[in-house]
Amino acid sequence: MAITATTHLNFRGDARQALEFYRSVFGGHLTLVTYGDFGMPADLPDAENIVFGQLATGNGFSLMAYDAPSQSPAALPPAPTTRANGLTLTGDRFFVSVSGETLDEVNPLWSALAADAEVIEKFGPSQFAPGFGMLTDRFGITWILQVTAPYSA
Repeated sequence: MAITATTHLNFRGDARQALEFYRSVFGGHLTLVTYGDFGMPADLPDAENIVFGQLATGNGFSLMAYDAPSQSPAALPPAPTTRANGLTLTGDRFFVSVSGETLDEVNPLWSALAADAEVIEKFGPSQFAPGFGMLTDRFGITWILQVTAPYSA
């Protein structure tokens, strides 16, 4: 029996746009189900929001997301993620980490996610990997991208 973990992202009305953007980055099949599809009357504010969204690719990448109902209490926004003195400083409770085996595999993902993003650490060689970078995308999600191949200086 195999056990897998899938990152599930919570949004406030822009899950559809985020998942469509992530599909443009990673490819794959996108499933979007609205609250209205589950029977919510069309005249209610959340009817067109996503209650179940999933992106799945042929290489095993999977991501889920939904729009928290508008009645949910709004959480205080976390402090932005930054780098200072070799440390990652953050108020985020999670990051999404994506690893690939080669620079050729990871570079295009970085380039696509970096559009309109706040780059925390530019993608490039690091002490522990031939490629590593961190950014917060246009939807407020912090991503770590890295190459898992052994680093040789």
